[in-house]
Amino acid sequence: MKFDTPATTNPIDRQTVIGHAVDRIDGARKTTGTAPYAYERHDVVANQAYGVILGAAIPKGRITRLDASAAKSAPGVIAVVTHENAGKVGKAKAITARLLAGPEVQHFDQAVAIVVADTFENARAATKLIRIDYEAAPAKFDLAAEKQNAVKPDMGQDPADTAVGDFDGAFARATVKLDQTYTTPDQSHSAMEPFATIAAWEGDKLTVWTSNQMIAWACRDLSEILGVPKDKIRVVSSFVGGGFGSKLWVRSDAIMAAVAARVAGRPVKVALARPQIVNNTTHRPATIQRIRIGAGTDGRITAIAHETWSGDLEGGQPETAAMQTRQLYAAPNRMTAHRLATLDLPEGNAMRAPGEAPGLMALEIAMDELAEALRMDPVELRIANDTQVDPEKPSRPFSHRDLVGCLRTGAQRFGWDKRSATPARIRDGRWLVGMGMATAFRGNLTMKSGAKVAIDHRGTVTVSTDMTDIGTGSYTVIAQTAAEMLGVPVEQVQVRLGDSAFPVSAGSGGQWGGNSATAGVYAACVALRAAIARKAGFSVDDTLFESGKALSNGRAISLGDIAGRDGIAAEDSIEFGDLSKKYAQATFGAHFAEVGVDMATGEVRVRRMGGAFACGRILNPKTARSQVIGAMTMGLGAALMEEAIVDKRHGYFVNHDLAEYHVPVHADVPSQDVFFMDELDDKSSPMKAKGVGELGLCGSAAAIANAVYNACGIRIRHYPITLDKLIGSLPA
Repeated sequence: MKFDTPATTNPIDRQTVIGHAVDRIDGARKTTGTAPYAYERHDVVANQAYGVILGAAIPKGRITRLDASAAKSAPGVIAVVTHENAGKVGKAKAITARLLAGPEVQHFDQAVAIVVADTFENARAATKLIRIDYEAAPAKFDLAAEKQNAVKPDMGQDPADTAVGDFDGAFARATVKLDQTYTTPDQSHSAMEPFATIAAWEGDKLTVWTSNQMIAWACRDLSEILGVPKDKIRVVSSFVGGGFGSKLWVRSDAIMAAVAARVAGRPVKVALARPQIVNNTTHRPATIQRIRIGAGTDGRITAIAHETWSGDLEGGQPETAAMQTRQLYAAPNRMTAHRLATLDLPEGNAMRAPGEAPGLMALEIAMDELAEALRMDPVELRIANDTQVDPEKPSRPFSHRDLVGCLRTGAQRFGWDKRSATPARIRDGRWLVGMGMATAFRGNLTMKSGAKVAIDHRGTVTVSTDMTDIGTGSYTVIAQTAAEMLGVPVEQVQVRLGDSAFPVSAGSGGQWGGNSATAGVYAACVALRAAIARKAGFSVDDTLFESGKALSNGRAISLGDIAGRDGIAAEDSIEFGDLSKKYAQATFGAHFAEVGVDMATGEVRVRRMGGAFACGRILNPKTARSQVIGAMTMGLGAALMEEAIVDKRHGYFVNHDLAEYHVPVHADVPSQDVFFMDELDDKSSPMKAKGVGELGLCGSAAAIANAVYNACGIRIRHYPITLDKLIGSLPA
């Protein structure tokens, strides 16, 4: 099905199932421990051995000697695999680093060996017996030091730089000017489920049960790295315990399990230990961001510039932190620029809302500072600079943009009118109390997505697609889509996900998964509805589907009876046309936060958070709210605690476990109010939905940062906002 014209009235609009707060259909399995995650698939193949990966002890250089003899003779050891005996192991085009080092080493903890043994303990113990000599090479780990050497990167379809009008002239003439630099640190995804894989060969065919967000991409990457045709590879990822972008591509657990299983001649299971994950896999790169804004006394922005620097391994990509500034606020004169420095740290790559998340951490503090300079309410400043067209391409309107509605609704629900415009005025005992806000913005991406839908003689509907559920609720919204389209209860729909044997879907990433995958199921259901109508002898255009029956011209036949013993199945994909070129598509919101700052210690406590969000049709308010409050919590972590600290002498992230890389816990998370605006976007998909999973992160950290300033009068421009940055400047 081609989606190249705006959606008209369709069966989804009935909203008898879609739009309802349906409980997760996989919830019982997850809460009872019966949902099988990758490392727990004891049932899928017999005789599984255990693999433990050894990482490089230097950040850059080469292996000069590798002696695994002691490890090979250790108790229970079946095989030791290194670059010397792994066979062909290449590099995937989409992955910056090689997933097996040797003899060259690109970064600290890059996999250099795997030990396979009869038990996990034996495998782990034997890794300590491998002796490796290295020749270290000069390396660079400091973004600030390398900023001057950064280059303009190739960002594919998106230009690294943009310019409209005369920014320099307009900024020079502006009555009110802001010119500040902000920094965001390296961050770790820290998903609950570690990277894990079971790999098994049957002749020249490879099956991996792994934790991955994008099944088709995993097949492609495995094929490129191992030199195995894609049709010889099967990837299964039925349940994923979080990824946040780190599992968009295969990592060393999958590759090392596959090569180890090939050498050992039996299935091998591998899980990265928590301390390995931060340096062995990927992270969100740190940024340095300079923002300049010029405005008139009426608050209208006349000039805006956003320049950003980040680093990655050679051949990597930048953190695209200026992207939202291209579309968020109106200004006739504007420019953005991305620069990329080469750093020899572990690979930087996508982390939830790449670009917008760190970009808004800076931009929305800048807007708060501008509002203060103008003596203008921060909400009203943003409203004054709203636009209904793409500011860089004024002939391109937004498909639907209700940022103003989000700002007004969010402010009213939060009690924004009670905020003191003057910082450090409100106290509650020993706490200085303040409010802050920020805009939320995330581009609306869509991806081609397919599915197969079948119905049997009992009237049971089965949906099969390689879509993944990474905790987002994919199982449930897909079941709701099929139930709505075919007029059956959700309980009558079975959903099979995460298997490369199924039709290729959009996968989970970039906030595109829910909208795109359900649109693919919609397309398959349209094809199935037509097949059912034809088999029943009904007109395709006149047939209705209700209460488990097909109805036409006064006749009603149960779907099970029409399907018969052989059943009926249909497969189709949704392919998106050029509507995204004709219309700017994005999701919007407004974050609000109230914090307390301990006037003696500088400790920050978030008291409450709230937000209003416009992101198309909400397919399931319960799972959508869950996504947003999780993202808001992630923003709390980014604001106050998350930082992967770089050892600039030895080139690795020091705090590489959850004891020292701090993420929010229940005690940190306050009351969270989420409100979804009533919105349909007919130019986004036939579902008239948009993405929602990343929007709640975009801007939430800045709202907290602005609240801290309002509470105590200290402006922090370098995240995270830890008490050491506050304590020396607290009011007397």
